Amino acid sequence: MQYKDYTPEQIAKKLKDVERYESIIGIDTRSKAWRKWCESIEYRKKEWEFRQATVNLYKYNNKIL
Repeated sequence: MQYKDYTPEQIAKKLKDVERYESIIGIDTRSKAWRKWCESIEYRKKEWEFRQATVNLYKYNNKIL
């Protein structure tokens, strides 16, 4: 499976959600991570790779093929 980035519209919508969240709650660790996800293709790719590695490790350790 290869990484496929989100559409610019989806990313813009998420960034808008982050801005709304920060206006209500304030800036916290969660909103910083969301903002970084929206602004960096490398961050999104590494996050996707991490999720894939986690699933593959689970499959291997639990013999789910």
